[in-house]
Amino acid sequence: MKLSKSALFVLTAFAASPVFAADLLETYQAALSQDAVIASARAAQQAGKEKLTQGRSLLLPSVNLSANLMQNQIAVSGFPFPTTNYQTSGGTVSLAQPLFRMQNWESYSQSEIQVAITDEQYNQAQHDLILRVAQSYFDVLIAQDTVELAGAQKQAIAEQLNQAKRNFEVGTATITDTYEAQARYDLTGYQEITAASSLEVKSRTLQQITNSAPGGLRRLGNELKLEEPLPADVEKWVADALQNNIQISIATGTEQIAEKQMTLTMGGHMPTLDLVANYTQSFSNPTVVAGVGSYPVNSDVTTKAIGIQLNMPLFQGGVTQSKYREAEAGRDKARQDLENVRRTVAVQTRQAYLGVVSGIAQVRALQQALKSSESLLEASKLGQSVGVRTNLDVLNAQQQLYSTRRDLYQAEYNYLISRLRLQDAVGTLSEQDLSAVNQALH
Repeated sequence: MKLSKSALFVLTAFAASPVFAADLLETYQAALSQDAVIASARAAQQAGKEKLTQGRSLLLPSVNLSANLMQNQIAVSGFPFPTTNYQTSGGTVSLAQPLFRMQNWESYSQSEIQVAITDEQYNQAQHDLILRVAQSYFDVLIAQDTVELAGAQKQAIAEQLNQAKRNFEVGTATITDTYEAQARYDLTGYQEITAASSLEVKSRTLQQITNSAPGGLRRLGNELKLEEPLPADVEKWVADALQNNIQISIATGTEQIAEKQMTLTMGGHMPTLDLVANYTQSFSNPTVVAGVGSYPVNSDVTTKAIGIQLNMPLFQGGVTQSKYREAEAGRDKARQDLENVRRTVAVQTRQAYLGVVSGIAQVRALQQALKSSESLLEASKLGQSVGVRTNLDVLNAQQQLYSTRRDLYQAEYNYLISRLRLQDAVGTLSEQDLSAVNQALH
């Protein structure tokens, strides 16, 4: 079916932007490198990986170097020459190796979970990108279909309008037939304009993901292969989702972090034990007292120390107990959030499963309805020619045909999206699933 003038106008509006003509898989691959959301998630994953290094650093020794250069002045009351000036310098190297710090170990354990969460969040961002690309791609296709069908319907009504005018001129029809056709023609013109506007919006949405204006996108073939979910048991799919869903995995990790936060805050009551070592060297040059001569205080002092340091917190104003109660409430919140995610995932999995099953039934029913609508239109035109059907009957049959065809296109797109959502729910959505959907396009 050729694009109408309105559709061509909308697509021409993208001439100033980079244009790509691609299938669904190529569109996704373009989005991988251009979409700002996935780029943000990728950066967040890289930042999250640093949490492990930061947590590990709490278990490793810390070494510090300090140095000083001082100009000193001593004033002694009652001396004939009371002011003495001299210079000192020195440096210290200190080392501390934690031997027992419960808080440090819990922080390191938390960092391991945080890295796992960031990886899962990036995986979820990839799943979301697949769904966003597919949804936006099919939104553009259904918008194009709507524009084309509106144009075709407008053309068919125009033919009925011209026929009604001719019949009225020769006296074989009333003016009512002309008014009916004219009203339907004007309404279809409005619908075509609205569809063209929707097409532009949907195209811009896809452009936002790929950073390129969509050109000639591949369309669904005439014979869409309808595949039932395997296994054909919704409870099995729900069980798999509760086991493997990424959102549940993220919420579980968040609960584990909250649990460890309670142990970490309890460490505020625990003693700490560190191995400490210091090496200090200081220098002092001779002091010269005016009128008296040198006073020999030149020195080069080296100090070495190594030992074990114990710190035992006794009372900190109640802050440790307060932080523990805060962590306990945070743990309870994380548990409830996890339960909510589990329930939500179960509902979403059932919805996606039913979307596939009912989608197949809807497509098949609309395919049959389309055949019936085509037969109705042909019969209405034949009936009008022999005088047993009116012009309004033909107009209604035309409208039913185009509405059924559009509903069929929409049902086919919804079926494909539901397939992807079902795979996302059980945590297995991948580029291969998108490639399988892409094979339905031509």
